[in-house]
Amino acid sequence: MVLLRIAALLLLAGLSKGEDFPFKDPTLPWEKRLDDLVNRLTLEEMVLQMSRGGSKNNGPAPPIERLGIGPYNWNTECLHGDGFAPGWATAFPQSLGLAASFSPELIHRVANATATEVRAKHNHFVSLGYYGDHTGLSCFSPVLNIMRHPLWGRNQETYGEDPFLTSQLAVAFVTGLQGDHPRYVKASAGCKHFDVHGGPENIPVSRLQFNAKVAERDWRMTFLPQFEACVHAGTFSFMCSYNRINGIPACANKKLLTDILRKEWGFNGYVVSDEGAVELIMVGHLYTHSFLETAIVSVNAGCNLELSYGMRRNVFTHIPEAVAKGNITLEMIKDRIRPLFLTRMRLGEFDPPTMNPYNALGLKDIQTEAHRQLALDAAIQSFVLLKNNHGTLPLKAKEIFGKKLAVVGPFADNQMILFGDYAPVPEPQYIYTPRRGLAMISAHVNFAAGCAFPKCDHYSVAEVKSAVEGADIVVVCLGTGIDLEMEANDRKDLALPGHQLQLLQDTVALADGRPVILLLFNACPIDISWAKSHDGVGAILACSFPAQATGLAIAKVLVGAEGSSPAGRLPATWPAGMHQVPPMENYTMAGRTYRYYGDEAPLYPFGYGLSFTTFHYSDLVTSTSVVPICGNLSVSVIVENTGTRDGDEVVQLYLRWGNASVPVPRWQLVGFRRVAVPMGHAVKVPFQLTYQQRAVWLGQWLLEPGSFTLFAGGQQPSQETRVPSNILQADFTVAGSAQGTSQC
Repeated sequence: MVLLRIAALLLLAGLSKGEDFPFKDPTLPWEKRLDDLVNRLTLEEMVLQMSRGGSKNNGPAPPIERLGIGPYNWNTECLHGDGFAPGWATAFPQSLGLAASFSPELIHRVANATATEVRAKHNHFVSLGYYGDHTGLSCFSPVLNIMRHPLWGRNQETYGEDPFLTSQLAVAFVTGLQGDHPRYVKASAGCKHFDVHGGPENIPVSRLQFNAKVAERDWRMTFLPQFEACVHAGTFSFMCSYNRINGIPACANKKLLTDILRKEWGFNGYVVSDEGAVELIMVGHLYTHSFLETAIVSVNAGCNLELSYGMRRNVFTHIPEAVAKGNITLEMIKDRIRPLFLTRMRLGEFDPPTMNPYNALGLKDIQTEAHRQLALDAAIQSFVLLKNNHGTLPLKAKEIFGKKLAVVGPFADNQMILFGDYAPVPEPQYIYTPRRGLAMISAHVNFAAGCAFPKCDHYSVAEVKSAVEGADIVVVCLGTGIDLEMEANDRKDLALPGHQLQLLQDTVALADGRPVILLLFNACPIDISWAKSHDGVGAILACSFPAQATGLAIAKVLVGAEGSSPAGRLPATWPAGMHQVPPMENYTMAGRTYRYYGDEAPLYPFGYGLSFTTFHYSDLVTSTSVVPICGNLSVSVIVENTGTRDGDEVVQLYLRWGNASVPVPRWQLVGFRRVAVPMGHAVKVPFQLTYQQRAVWLGQWLLEPGSFTLFAGGQQPSQETRVPSNILQADFTVAGSAQGTSQC
């Protein structure tokens, strides 16, 4: 009798926690579980779930104790590691640096390692009952905006200027972050900022009131493709951006959030606002006159979750009044809440903990040796060799140890400025500055910052002179950092900041013919025309923001250690001067990015990067010379390593339209592969050109007959600044009548 009473008490305890509700039954289909859960919620409960997107007092989403549902914080950053969460985390190179690798495989590995650490920390925080900011599993990453302007402060967060490259890397990030378990998601992805978002931040106007006026063709052919790829990759969320699009705020834009995203692309996840973007519909854009009206237009347009500036009485808390007045239906609210709980279900929250293998992850899985090695590999793969006169690099490792090195500049030994924005914080012992890394290959390293900070408004030539005099080799570390380019902070021009150019010129003069190697730490392009043309600068290595492994990666690349031959390629064009930079607020693509660049050559073109070895291309073969209107084309090319070292090559395939009826890019990247090619060996590299890649926008995606040309090589065709390898081309014809891709 006593045992029966105990069993009954345990059963009642389980019922009080909702443990026998169908939405917690893992044997039921997801949709049935969602039906059960959503239909149990009151309007007030649903509104609190929709209005608590995170950030300070705005989160977490509160518990629903009568159903046994705990709190959840939606506000997590995973751009290049677990950013901002309490405690240490592995810091990988900033996104633009990862893009320079031209390696979806690398991005997939980095995203998966990031998800491991996000999940491990989440498990720890839940065990402590802590649900503060950045403790959840839903990432506001990746950033898929196009680097359309060289001075935009957030270029570093993007994958560069090309929609195809960005699409491929987006798929790699989303699938890597979410994992490959058939049932559970390791961490959920969120693609942002949707859409037509790429500056300005603060110059010449604020992003918080900006209206991006975009032509439909530019919108479709440049600003939307990578987000559609994100849907197909299985992302769980999108973040709507701050700006207006042709007069309508993104977070109130029904054409964007419902007609395109959901109806056209079939997205069934949730849309979260950028922080404060819903409030800004009224207070920034003056599009509405009250928070009630703002809630109505945003929810009806397709927004599911509000991330506010920490407000408790934020816009979405006015939803009940809108429902009472008939401006939003109860069914609409249920529809908006479903993907929020589907996400939590797929993350494993409502299943028995033992079913989800990701629940076994803990603090031991953070900053592991494997993750630290991946951070190093990623940094090495991200470096772009811009100049290498007379074989300045690689240095001979056996000879360099006994020589004196000088490392100078504001980036030479400042841990804080090597990471970029939204960076995790690793343990200090794992952070290698250039100075610390170079000390591992030379017993004699002299150091002088010259100027303490990247702004370099106070400069000491005496410091530089004391370090450079007597040195056999000089390494100069210049760039920008988040003091000069980041969210809410655009750059004013392309120049090296402050006295940095003077520092470089003084160093070259003081070196007096001894080797000078320039390392650049930046995302926005920099005018280094003096360094490019001056013989006193032997080599230039663009490092972006390599994060914790910076110094180790530099040391390995400079001496050409095994597996460390540079093969990064620029993911964005570097203009030759401000005369090539169009106005930030003009959203036409004319004159922007390599796809629509003007007649004058840039300083460095998209896809450019040198190697320590040389390559030769041959046998560009297409499966046919005449392709049906809806047909795909198989392509292959052979790349041979003709140099004296093993190395990676980034094989690039570009398409040119011969006679399109509408404006199109002068050519478009349609394929790329980063391949390892041993010295003296050749590799056959296959591509598949799909019919969708030939489509142009004419009120719909249209396929047109006519002539086309393919270019294959290690660079774009017809560049003034070029790598030594050759470029091949092949023509083919598309036969048939024009028709929409939807008819294929």
